[in-house]
Amino acid sequence: MAITKEQRRKRIQMRIRKRLSGTTASPRLSVFRSNKDIYVQIIDDTKGVTLVAASSREKAIAGQKVNKIEQAKLVGSAIAQKAVAAGIRTIVFDRGGYLYHGRVKALAEAAREGGLQF
Repeated sequence: MAITKEQRRKRIQMRIRKRLSGTTASPRLSVFRSNKDIYVQIIDDTKGVTLVAASSREKAIAGQKVNKIEQAKLVGSAIAQKAVAAGIRTIVFDRGGYLYHGRVKALAEAAREGGLQF
């Protein structure tokens, strides 16, 4: 029986997660992309704590009438702004099993422009 898209993404996600984990010095920036929205959070895996989070459902971002790639750029700059305010500069990028293309790439580039290093 063929595997579904969700099972394939979970398999890739576990392969990625096996290699990288967020520490206190460089936490993990995790991306989740649904059909409608995009969510991102910065996680310290040693403590198991989410330090900063942002999504396209926040009022400042959801109120704007833009396409999904522009929305991802806004989320990337929002997470970078929140992370810099929290004192986080270097991170490890976890694309969550998605291809580094389109919305995920736009989010990552906007986070880099916002001051995060990865």
